[in-house]
Amino acid sequence: MTVFHLLAGLITISALFAWLNYRFVRLPMTIGLTIFALVGSLLLVVAGRLGFSAITDLTVLVRSIDFDETVLKGMLGALLFAGALHIDLERLIHHRAVIAVLATLGVLLTTALVGVGGWWLFGLLGITIPLPWMLVFGALIAPTDPIAVGAILRKAGVPAELETTITGESLFNDGVGVVVFVLLLELVTGAELHTADVLHLVGVEVVGGVIYGAVVGYLTYLMLRAVDNYQVEILLTLALVTGGYALASELHVSGPLAMVIAGLLIGNRGRRLAMSDTTRHRLDQFWELIDEILNAMLFVLIGLEIVVLDLNPRVLIAGALAIPLVLLGRWLSVILPVNLLSNGRSLPAGAAAILTWSGLRGAISVALALSLPAGEIRDTLVTVTYVVVCFSIIVQGLTVGRFAERVLAKNRPTA
Repeated sequence: MTVFHLLAGLITISALFAWLNYRFVRLPMTIGLTIFALVGSLLLVVAGRLGFSAITDLTVLVRSIDFDETVLKGMLGALLFAGALHIDLERLIHHRAVIAVLATLGVLLTTALVGVGGWWLFGLLGITIPLPWMLVFGALIAPTDPIAVGAILRKAGVPAELETTITGESLFNDGVGVVVFVLLLELVTGAELHTADVLHLVGVEVVGGVIYGAVVGYLTYLMLRAVDNYQVEILLTLALVTGGYALASELHVSGPLAMVIAGLLIGNRGRRLAMSDTTRHRLDQFWELIDEILNAMLFVLIGLEIVVLDLNPRVLIAGALAIPLVLLGRWLSVILPVNLLSNGRSLPAGAAAILTWSGLRGAISVALALSLPAGEIRDTLVTVTYVVVCFSIIVQGLTVGRFAERVLAKNRPTA
């Protein structure tokens, strides 16, 4: 199967499910697409178990997709850039302390809590996975991915400060989570890493990614200032995302962090000083459309992945037990930064609860799980990750708006 045929198939399925969702169900786009793909895949799995051959072709199709390459080295850069374009940099800087701690120490704490807790819980079920591998699972499930949450929270009347904290953390903890995952994976697969190696990797990946993103973002900003033609300017931002992300991989710096920094620069300084009103309008429309199309394909892929999972009942139970464990790890990782840091005090009462429930897990976690070395441990962790991600997208995604409204109403001062 060629790349064109694969892309054509995904776009066609995404368009069909998007139409069905809009015409009959009216769920948020990403959630609706995931549910349709999940239900469709389950029906095909059942058909396959009953002797029909329909499942075979779909299984071959899904196995042919390199989820790691597609998400981490394909879609992620564009999604992060599009998300960063609309972040208010001044508000982000105001909450920099709590966002920085959530995106770094929060990821590390979640990794440790979920890893150790999962090792103990899975052991009770007779699923033997060494603690180092469970820490790898903790790292891949730690990054939050609230793609559809922003619009839902705005409708729920969530204060702008809290929305900025949620979105800002999710943009930065993706890059940090990937670095932690890579470090732990190298350790458990036998690589000899010394302190200097770890510091070098973190320095090059994280610090290098931030500096690189600022450089390519600023160069693009200078080019945008020199022209006043929205077609050229949109093409420049597209080149920044595609060429910039590809070059980041060659330089071994964090492409996700680079795209966040570049997006913040273009979306703030570039929007104010380098674009006409026409360009701003066209640019926003273009990247909103790109964001919607990529998200549609991405969540259809997540739904389709069920056809290649290990559906062993004991593993599915382990996945169900991992859900409250991940939520607990998330809550413990946000409660201290929100309540103790000075910037955290400007957040509304109940912010920790909203941050916990709005911290959806998504495609990044699935992509990292699928990148693990082949074997029984990988099959188990992929299934557990999938269960957690589906619960996160469907249950948390559908209820986060009402949850936020109730929490804010409960904590609102009475007259």
